Amino acid sequence: MPELPEVEALTDFLTEHLVGSRVARVLPVAVSVLKTYDPPVTALEGARVTEVRRHGKFLDLVADSGLHLVTHLARAGWLQWRERLPDGPPKPGKGPLALRVALETGEGFDLTEAGTQKRLAVYVVRDPAQVPGIARLGPDPLAADFDEARFAALLTGERRQLKGALRDQSLIAGVGNAYSDEILHAAKMSPFKLAASLTPEETHHLYDALRGTLTEAVERSRGMAAGRLKSEKKSGLRVHGRTGEPCPVCGDTIREVSFSDSALQYCPTCQTGGKPLADRRLSRLLK
Repeated sequence: MPELPEVEALTDFLTEHLVGSRVARVLPVAVSVLKTYDPPVTALEGARVTEVRRHGKFLDLVADSGLHLVTHLARAGWLQWRERLPDGPPKPGKGPLALRVALETGEGFDLTEAGTQKRLAVYVVRDPAQVPGIARLGPDPLAADFDEARFAALLTGERRQLKGALRDQSLIAGVGNAYSDEILHAAKMSPFKLAASLTPEETHHLYDALRGTLTEAVERSRGMAAGRLKSEKKSGLRVHGRTGEPCPVCGDTIREVSFSDSALQYCPTCQTGGKPLADRRLSRLLK
């Protein structure tokens, strides 16, 4: 799933390639991708893109008509930039193509989604706050006003485990499954430690890990073409998706805890005092 760093990089890429261009056609291929119908997507045709913004993991294309084309790429969605779009409209079918935006220059982009679970979402709105997912977003962790005091206040009384708290978009915007693993590894904390139990020193370490991990990932992706961002994300991850590999910090074997629809990865030596965490599908967490 694209998270804050990848969506930030896409924002930069599209700002360079899209701003100033006029939209010729917006062509939905999968009807399920459209989450709003008034105004229709055709209302964007003829408008010029003036700005590209990011809201958490949402991508926002702003048009001079006052409309916003907002996209959430979900777990398996992606944006593919094309220097030259194919001639003729795309044909509906069972392929990954969900929506195409064609520019008057002949360039454009496709929104695609792999797999059978179709969660990619596209909205055409007059105000991004009309998108429910944006309306409930918490603060952006890379914003200038997101200081340690604000972070500590968010965690005060938070009885959830750190893994769940970091992934909650209404608490902190933009962090998903992968970067929450990376942040906790950098902070040397168990994913199942209760957020409210952190000492001031631990809160400081977690704040530094949060800002540092995301900033580093954004800088690695900056200036990269959209098609290279997936591989860049994977190559930069230290623990997430690396079950069975050696930890790059201590050499211990990276382990996994699986859930019904996701999994987390962690290093026992770095994060849990050497103790492996029990798979929650089978037994209780080892404390």
